[in-house]
Amino acid sequence: MTDRHIVLVGSGALARSVCLGLATQPAPVRVTVLARNRLAAENLALAAGVLAGNASTFASAHLNVDHPAGALAALRPDVLVCAASDHSPYERITRPSAWTDLVAEAGFGVTLPLQAGLVRALATALPDACPDAVLVNGCFPDVVHPLLTRLGLPVLCGIGNVATLAACLRAALGGPADLAVLGHHAQLSGRDEDVRAWAGGVPVADVTALLRPYRALPRRELNALGGHAAAGLLVALAEGTEIHANLPGPAGLPGGYPVRVTGRRIEPVLPDGVDLADAIAWNLRAGAPDGVEVSGAGVRHSPRAAEALARHLPEYADGWPVTALDEVSDRLRTLRAHLRLTEPAPAHP
Repeated sequence: MTDRHIVLVGSGALARSVCLGLATQPAPVRVTVLARNRLAAENLALAAGVLAGNASTFASAHLNVDHPAGALAALRPDVLVCAASDHSPYERITRPSAWTDLVAEAGFGVTLPLQAGLVRALATALPDACPDAVLVNGCFPDVVHPLLTRLGLPVLCGIGNVATLAACLRAALGGPADLAVLGHHAQLSGRDEDVRAWAGGVPVADVTALLRPYRALPRRELNALGGHAAAGLLVALAEGTEIHANLPGPAGLPGGYPVRVTGRRIEPVLPDGVDLADAIAWNLRAGAPDGVEVSGAGVRHSPRAAEALARHLPEYADGWPVTALDEVSDRLRTLRAHLRLTEPAPAHP
């Protein structure tokens, strides 16, 4: 039995991969799956309990998304993990529509308000409900975290994205202990400018070739790899162990960085000759295909995203202040409901 308590919010694909990853960790922890879907949370906790090869325990609880503070105060997590949002990246496969066409055209960043809603509610409730907990987020942390920071709601770090790519690179290179990676969510599927990596302080050559077989995996398989990588981080955070990792959105920064985590503190640890300001600027460029950036007190869309949005929400096409998050979220949900009723555009021959 252990007193280290991880509360995992969500019951979808990401939450499942993290939960099952926790079941295979050597160090025992107590995990509660906290979700809106009560039955899904119960089923996930039950399955993880069967797979657990240690003294870890798995339970479930119901989340009232409008009042999360009550559940957090009752559960008292050491680590709170948000693995749920109001937009699934799998919708383009499971439910294609004019809405998923818009996301494909504008870039994933158009869903930023839908990615940020639940984690923002958790971050708002946490200081009073459970002030000693640390918050980790798996929903578009590369851009959500700069947004939360501008709202005065810091989150420790993210999971997935650069952490997933770093895990794949480590496997491809034969497991170097000292691997540092700069990378953005937009590079999960591969871009013209790929992630930058160093092993033992030496730049890694041809990362695109090294990552190619992993990027060819089905997205759900890649998601599972990210969940396994996240599980080790979460156990270390619960235990208070100092760790070195490659994580997205550390301390509100855009994109992903090599970091050192000590308790509630996190700081980038960059290779010699790499300046933090240059690393931030590089991540912003690398994230451009997502079509969104948090700049100052506002959210700014790329020209491509702005053009796509202008046909539906012209008042937000160029961007919006971070304080308008709730308003933009409501308008985007209304638009999504409408566009979901429209068939996707036919594929070009």
